[in-house]
Amino acid sequence: MKKALILVDIQNDFVPGGALAVPNGDQVVPVANRIMPDYNLIIATKDWHPANHQSFASQHPDNKVGDVIDLEGLKQVLWPNHCVQGTHGAKLVDELDQKFINKVFHKGTDPNIDSYSGFFDNNHRKSTGLGDFLKQKRVDEVHILGLATDYCVKYTVLDSIKLGFTTHVILEGCRGIDMNPGDCKKAINEMKQAGAIIIDRKQD
Repeated sequence: MKKALILVDIQNDFVPGGALAVPNGDQVVPVANRIMPDYNLIIATKDWHPANHQSFASQHPDNKVGDVIDLEGLKQVLWPNHCVQGTHGAKLVDELDQKFINKVFHKGTDPNIDSYSGFFDNNHRKSTGLGDFLKQKRVDEVHILGLATDYCVKYTVLDSIKLGFTTHVILEGCRGIDMNPGDCKKAINEMKQAGAIIIDRKQD
């Protein structure tokens, strides 16, 4: 069985000090660094938004961060500007040992639709190419960690399962936003019910 590790959005804007900091988001970095040598194929995903991305509250003068609007027929949470293409906030965290990463996939590049999942946009209209890449590499099992548990990790996991990959979530390497208390717990249950294998801590 060929395995791949997917590191979801371990970017400057998602760790403390960033524009959309996930509480304790930096704690996923040592976990990723510890386990990367166990894998032959490692993929990182990155939010890579144009500056006018419609998920940004700044694009909607009558709204504020945290409001939910209708965007292209989908419910969209409005976020602070984050992970804008080419900015420091969009870079992978310096402390992440990037020499192990084989390929980076960008998501959220279309200004009119968000992409929480590393595989598709939120309406499943466009693929990032990650699924095809894994299939070309004959991968059938993926292990996923990163940011944030209740958004990009969750949707990456659910799409991975739908695409037929045996999918493990390494919880010690995930941190969530928990905008509404309990969101992370709900996300973990949702992933589990969809068929994800939840690993609290990956043994060395």
